[in-house]
Amino acid sequence: MVKPSHTKSIMTAAFIIVLLWLSAERTDATVTQLVTGAPEMGKLLVEMFPPDWSYVTTIWAPMMETVQMAVLGTTIGAMLAVPIALLASGNVTRSKWLYIPARLLLNLIRTIPDLLFAAIFVAIFGLGAVAGVAALILFSFGLISKLLYESIEAIDPGPLEAMTAVGANKLQWIRFGVIPQVTAQFISYLLYTFEVNVRAAGVLGLVGAGGIGLLLTRVLDQLRYDRACMIILLTLVIVLVIDYISYRIQEKLL
Repeated sequence: MVKPSHTKSIMTAAFIIVLLWLSAERTDATVTQLVTGAPEMGKLLVEMFPPDWSYVTTIWAPMMETVQMAVLGTTIGAMLAVPIALLASGNVTRSKWLYIPARLLLNLIRTIPDLLFAAIFVAIFGLGAVAGVAALILFSFGLISKLLYESIEAIDPGPLEAMTAVGANKLQWIRFGVIPQVTAQFISYLLYTFEVNVRAAGVLGLVGAGGIGLLLTRVLDQLRYDRACMIILLTLVIVLVIDYISYRIQEKLL
C-alpha cells in the first residue's frame, strides 16, 4: 500500500510560516518587539491595580447608557435585518436581480468599521449617544442579516415544497415554512450581537459616540489607569451577566 504524499501538507505549512514571517516583518510586530515591550506592559498593569473602587459610582450611569445604546442598536438593527435577509436568500427570492444587490448592500455595510460609522454619525448628530446608537444599528443590521440569510438558505426545503403544492402564497410560505425553522437561530444571533454591541458601544465612546467610552478616554488622558481598570472590570461583569442570560435563553430554545 502506497502511503499518501505529505508534500501538500509540507508546502501548506511552509507557505503559512512564510506568510506569518513576512507579515511580522512588514508590521514590525516581531518577537523582539514583544519581548522588549513586555516590561512596559508590566508597569501599566502595576499602575492599574488596585482599581479605584470608589469610582464605580461615577461610571455606573455611563455604563447603563452603554447598555441602553446596545439594546436600541441591536433591536432596531435586528428588525431591519429580517426583510433584507429574506430578500438576500436565494431559496426565498428566486430572482438574481433582487438577492444579488441585497447581498452587495450587506457586504458594503459590513466592510465599513463600526468606529468609522460612529465618527460619521458624530459629525452628523454631534457628540452623544445618538451617534453611537446609529452606528450600532448599522453594525447589527449587517451582522444579523448575513447570519440570518445563510441560515434561511440552509433550511429544510420539504415544508416549502409541500406548501407550494397546496397553493400557499409567498407570505404564507414565509410565515409557516421559513420563520419557524430559523426562529431559534435568529434569537441566538440577536443575543450574540447584543453581547458584542455592549463591548462595541464602550469603544465607540472613544470617538465621542456616547457611553462609557467617553469616560474611558478622559481617564486615559489623565493617566488614571486605576480608574480605567475599574471601567474594564465593570464592563467585564456586565458582559458576563449578559453572556449567562443569553446562554440560559438559548438553552431553552435550542
